[in-house]
Amino acid sequence: MIKIVSKLIILISLACTFGLLGKNLGMTSQQALSVAIFSTSILGTLFFWDFRLSFAFLGTSVLLVTKTIDLEHVIEFSSLEVILFLVGMMILIGLLKQEGFFAWIVSLILRVKNLNAKGFVILISVMSALLACAVDEVTSIIFMVAAVLEVCDYFEVDVFPFVVITVLATNVGSAATVLGNPIGILIASKSGLTFEDFISKAFPLAMVCLIAIISIVMLWYKKSIQQLQANIDRLGENDILIKLISVPPDRSLKISLGIFAITLVSLSLHHRLEVLWGLVPNTVLLVIPLVASGCIMIWKRDKARSYVEKDVEWWTLLFFLLLFVQAGTLKYTGTTVFIAQKIVGAVGHNLNFLITTMLWTGAIGSSILDNVVLVAAFIPVVQGFQALNVNLQPLWWALLFGGCLGGNITLVGSTANIVALGILEKEKNVRVTFLRWFGVGLSVGVVTTCIIWLALVFLPFYR
Repeated sequence: MIKIVSKLIILISLACTFGLLGKNLGMTSQQALSVAIFSTSILGTLFFWDFRLSFAFLGTSVLLVTKTIDLEHVIEFSSLEVILFLVGMMILIGLLKQEGFFAWIVSLILRVKNLNAKGFVILISVMSALLACAVDEVTSIIFMVAAVLEVCDYFEVDVFPFVVITVLATNVGSAATVLGNPIGILIASKSGLTFEDFISKAFPLAMVCLIAIISIVMLWYKKSIQQLQANIDRLGENDILIKLISVPPDRSLKISLGIFAITLVSLSLHHRLEVLWGLVPNTVLLVIPLVASGCIMIWKRDKARSYVEKDVEWWTLLFFLLLFVQAGTLKYTGTTVFIAQKIVGAVGHNLNFLITTMLWTGAIGSSILDNVVLVAAFIPVVQGFQALNVNLQPLWWALLFGGCLGGNITLVGSTANIVALGILEKEKNVRVTFLRWFGVGLSVGVVTTCIIWLALVFLPFYR
C-alpha cells in the first residue's frame, strides 16, 4: 500500500511539474493543462499498468470539463479509422487462429530437411520477422515461441536464447509493413504513407536490420548454438518431425487462407484503388479489414459474436482511442506547434538533427514505455513541424523505426517481449532478469538503430 501511495505522489508531482514547466516556458493555461493531463496518462501507464484505461478515462473527462477540448474534436481526434482497422484485423486473425493457420505454417517451415543449429536460428529469425509483417507481433510471437519451445525441449537445450532471438526478429519485422504493429497503421493514417511506401522503404530496411540481428545473435549465443548442434547430431534431426504437430489444410482452412490472401493483396493495392476510384487517401486501406471481417462473420455466423467479444482487444482499443484524443488535444491547443518551435530553436532547421532527435528519442523512449503510447505522443509534434516547412517523411520513418527497434532494448520494451517472457515463465518456470536481457537487447537495439539512422540521413530515397 505504501509503495502504491509513493508512486501516486510521484505521478502527481511529475504531472504538475510538467504543467508548471510548460507555463513558465510560455504556454497558455490550456496548453499547460493538456501537457499535465497527457503526462499523467503516460506516467500512469508506466507506474500503474493495470489502471491505464482508468487514467485515460479520467484524463479525457478533465479535458472536457475544463473546456480544453470540445466533444466535436474528441470525435475528430479519436482516430476511429485506426480503431476500426484494428477491429477488422483482430477478427481476421481470430479466424486464422481458430482454423489452425499458424500451427500449420509453423509446422511446414520447421519440417526442413538437414536442419542444423545455425539453419534453425536463421529459420526462426526469418519466420518471426515475416509472420510479424503479415499479421502482428503479438499473434506471431505466441506461435513462434510455442514452436521454439517444442524444438528446444526435444533437443534438451536452454530455450531462453532462442526465445530471445525470436522476439528480437519479431520486433524488427513489425516495422516492415502497416500490419506488423499498431503504430504502423497509426502513422500511415496520420502521415499519408501507403502500404506500398512501407513495402518499398520500410521493408528493405527491416530486412537489413534482420541480417544484423542474425549476425549478432550468432556470436552472442555461440555456445548455445553449438550445444544445439551437438544434440542434433546425437539425437538425429529427423526425429523432430515426430514432435511437431501435423496440421493438414482442410477445406475451412483453405477458405480462411483465401480470405487472408485476398486481404493482403487488396491492402497492398489500396493506394492504386483509391486513385482509380477517386477516394480519399487510405479509405480502401481502412475499409478492407472491415469487408473481410464482415464476410467472416457471415460465413461463421454461429461464431461471429465470439470473434467480436473474445478476439477483439476492446480494453486496449479503448485505451488507444482515448490516448489519441489526449494527444490530439495537444494539437488542438497549439501545444505541439509550440514544442516543435522549441525543438527547431534548439537544433535549428537542420533536417539531419531532427531525424537524429526523433529516431533516438523514439528508440530510448520505447525501451521503457509502450511504443503506441510514445508514438501517439510524438505524432502531433511531427505534424507541428509542417507549419515550419520541414520535410516530414524521414521524420515519420524515424518515429516508426525508433518505436519498433527500441522495443528490443529492454525486456518490457514491447508487447511481444512481455508475451514471450510470460509464456516462458508459465511453461518453463524461467524468470528472466533485466540484465540477462539487457546485454543482447542493447547491442541489437543500438546497431539496428544506427543502420536506420545512416539510411535516413544519407540515402536520398528516404527524403
